[in-house]
Amino acid sequence: MKRSSLTARSAPRIGHLWGRAAMAAALLSLAACSSSPPLRFYSLSAPAADAAPAAPTMQTRSAGLFIELAPVGVPERLTRPQIVVQRSDGHIDVLEQDRWTSSFDSELRDTLANGLAARLGAIDALRGGRQPGQPVYRIAVDLRQFDAIGGERVNAAFGWTVTRIGVDGDRAASCQSTYSVPVAGGGTDSLVKGMQTAVAIATAAIAATVDNVRGSGTAACGS
Repeated sequence: MKRSSLTARSAPRIGHLWGRAAMAAALLSLAACSSSPPLRFYSLSAPAADAAPAAPTMQTRSAGLFIELAPVGVPERLTRPQIVVQRSDGHIDVLEQDRWTSSFDSELRDTLANGLAARLGAIDALRGGRQPGQPVYRIAVDLRQFDAIGGERVNAAFGWTVTRIGVDGDRAASCQSTYSVPVAGGGTDSLVKGMQTAVAIATAAIAATVDNVRGSGTAACGS
């Protein structure tokens, strides 16, 4: 009988130990979740010190230049917020922890629009303020290649068309260019810097095309 009594008294203690073990497991699980790497966000806009040289100011430039930038054509594999990196062996990595501030296509359009407006002293016609008869420069950009190869380089290919719409007639220039920007060092930060440089160079070239369409009798690509 005494033996049976000891077994009965030990049952609550065993249940208590199991409860403490379950609580410890839950705490360990929470700790594991809380220690997961944080998300890191990047922008395609290059810092001012790293941007491509500004396009030369043309005598024909004046206040009230209006531009319209259409949505940028982007390869489908890039239309996501995660940064996409290509390995040297051709395999593709989608970096879940390293992301753009919005989806890549939106990030690229915003960066191009802001860069063009700054370089040209232009106003986005979609925001209003354009008077009847004022010309507008419609810009369509197609990103044909954007391969960020970790630790090596960023290969980019852009095509663009600038069309001047005005009461005195229209004229346009269609251009394309490829860039290969070396990446110094490994890691996402260095790779993003290379991407920013490629976009800044393309922005300068597109702005130069707008200047050529505005200021010359023959529409030509900027260089």
